Amino acid sequence: MHRLWPRFTFSYAQKLSLVAALPLVLAVSAIAILVTVQARALADREIQALENQLIRAKKAELRNYVTQARNGFYFVYGNAAPDDDLAKQQVNQILAAMIYDREGFFFVYDYDGTNLVSPRQTERIGRNWMDETDSEGTHVVRDLINIARQGDGYLTHLWPKPSTGEEARMISYVTSFPSWQWAVGTGVYIDDVLATTAAARAEVEARVQRTFVYITVITLLAVLLVYGSGMFINLRERRLADAKLKRLTQRVFDAQEEERGRVARELHDGISQILVGVRFALDIARRRLKSGAFDTADKSLDQGIENLAAAIAEVRRISRDLRPGVLDDLGLGPAIKALTHDFQTRTGVETTFNTVVFRNRLDQDSKIALYRIAQEALTNIERHSGATHVTVDLRGHRRGATLRVTDNGCGIPRETRETRGNQRGIGLRNMQERVEQLDGTLRITSSRGKDTASGTPSGTTIEATVPLTHLLPPDPKSGPDPTSDLPPKKSHA
Repeated sequence: MHRLWPRFTFSYAQKLSLVAALPLVLAVSAIAILVTVQARALADREIQALENQLIRAKKAELRNYVTQARNGFYFVYGNAAPDDDLAKQQVNQILAAMIYDREGFFFVYDYDGTNLVSPRQTERIGRNWMDETDSEGTHVVRDLINIARQGDGYLTHLWPKPSTGEEARMISYVTSFPSWQWAVGTGVYIDDVLATTAAARAEVEARVQRTFVYITVITLLAVLLVYGSGMFINLRERRLADAKLKRLTQRVFDAQEEERGRVARELHDGISQILVGVRFALDIARRRLKSGAFDTADKSLDQGIENLAAAIAEVRRISRDLRPGVLDDLGLGPAIKALTHDFQTRTGVETTFNTVVFRNRLDQDSKIALYRIAQEALTNIERHSGATHVTVDLRGHRRGATLRVTDNGCGIPRETRETRGNQRGIGLRNMQERVEQLDGTLRITSSRGKDTASGTPSGTTIEATVPLTHLLPPDPKSGPDPTSDLPPKKSHA
């Protein structure tokens, strides 16, 4: 079984199509079942109402036949004595002559069950049928006599057709001649009613089946449409994802090459030049020592030592730019404070750093992301803004943590801020991607203009917010809750 299971694994597209199609199939199946049940129930009620209406019409017809027959010979029965055989024979002759349609006739039984009149089945005359039953076990004659003893009424039973001899469903109406102890009545076959209702039921069933077939076809088409749409969307999204992955890979390569180029320039323009100076100083000192000029040799050695110290400082600066050790040792606040201090020292731009005590409770990904965003923002300010003052604000709050970098420079063009994808600058794009990886938000507000006496606003504000999920639980040993809004600490780099 475990060997066969891998053959039935689904791809992502199949899972997506299955998730989209399964609720549709279940919903349509439920609707189809509900429609079928409701249609059949409604049809059964309508067919039953039709059958009852037709049977009521048959019963009214039977009652009318018996009433007319009784009126036809009532003048004989009403004037005859209970033992008037001549009158009884005369009434029997009248009833025997009353046949109608192809199967209709009148019958007469005495209370003992002996048949007196049966014009279409004359072999029954003169015989006792009290114990006779139909194929369903109904004592037809006995029940008819019992109904007649009570006055009149109807009985539904099976009775052989005179024309074919085969049993068929029949409704009989019987009344009583109490002075003669006769049960007189007639019946009508309702096979036409049953045939009509059966045809109606068959038509309803056919309609229900057609409706079910229509729903099935529509469901199949809908499933195919969902599946086709899912496959199309999946293929399209896959192509877009592949293209995005290619662009991202190319950007990673470009970023790597750019970083390698930057490090190479730093090494060449900075450390390399300083080390060349150290070499020249040491070479001069060696020559002077050989020539015995010890005083001038000391000066050359001092110059070499100074240059070597500058090289060490440059190496530390490059290392700090690549990965600041203070970020891991002391946390985000001190790391950004050192970053702003170096920025002011290097550029001469007045820089203010405000922070709220974090107690180093941001997770590592958030610290790195916010540090790189601050680093990128200060680099952009140095290169493009022409600002004279920069404010960096870092604080935690009940919704997470926010880094805000504000300058009073020339601002960023609207088209640059609103552009997405490859058209946006790589710095802004890197900021956006770092924040999105943390499920945070990045807001860039900027206005282009010059600070004048009229108060025309200018400058740029970059605000990056990471959600509360990236703040670690408070450490009881570290003091207050790092997410509380403590009074900010200000420092001028």
